[in-house]
Amino acid sequence: MNTSTTKTRCLIVDDEPLAARLIEKHISQIESLEVVASCNNALKAFEILNNETIDLLFLDVKMPSVTGIDLLKTIKHPPSTILTTAYRDYALEGYDLDIVDYILKPVTFDRFFKAVERYFRIKNGIQRNAEAPANALTSENPYILVKSGNKHHKIHLNTILYIESLKDYIKIHTDKKCIVAKYKIGDIELELADKEFLRTHRSYIINLKKVTAFTTNDIDIDTVEIPIGVSYRDKVFPFLENI
Repeated sequence: MNTSTTKTRCLIVDDEPLAARLIEKHISQIESLEVVASCNNALKAFEILNNETIDLLFLDVKMPSVTGIDLLKTIKHPPSTILTTAYRDYALEGYDLDIVDYILKPVTFDRFFKAVERYFRIKNGIQRNAEAPANALTSENPYILVKSGNKHHKIHLNTILYIESLKDYIKIHTDKKCIVAKYKIGDIELELADKEFLRTHRSYIINLKKVTAFTTNDIDIDTVEIPIGVSYRDKVFPFLENI
């Protein structure tokens, strides 16, 4: 296949033909991406990865014989990876493997685009500098990059007080300012998984290190009261009892 050296070379691995074709369709709508190969199992993917230069891997988690997670653990130097799956339970394990993003099926173009945008943010601003940390969330002073308007904001996690959902937007409250971005709270929850942040309500995520007081119904962060949703209580209280 003749390819442009400026394009990001993608591999799709999914045992569901419709899901694979959907990802391929999304890729075709972004000029800077191209599909190098597509396959339906991890063993074939391993072979392709050993014979082709792949920049970005779209990898289904739940596949027969060898799962996507097992494949990532096998590859010594895996390419940047976006996991695609119908199973939310794999999110934390995926982030432990330093993935770019985790998308739940069915993969909408909007969610796909956000994942690809995150890949390019990491590629251009974080990971391609040999002196930089391998991942912004695992550095000594971890941070996230959030696009608001025309600007990308570098927000250190230790400055975040809490995050509030505003329908299709989130408002990140820090100790200095608030940043509003078009992002779903479920997506930022996955990005912050296992990073001292906890979702306490369908509309709120808190920084556990910033909690100043709590009751059975709400949590205080300085003078702000954050509600605890009824469906979140069983998950929230064990964390609060140990802070």
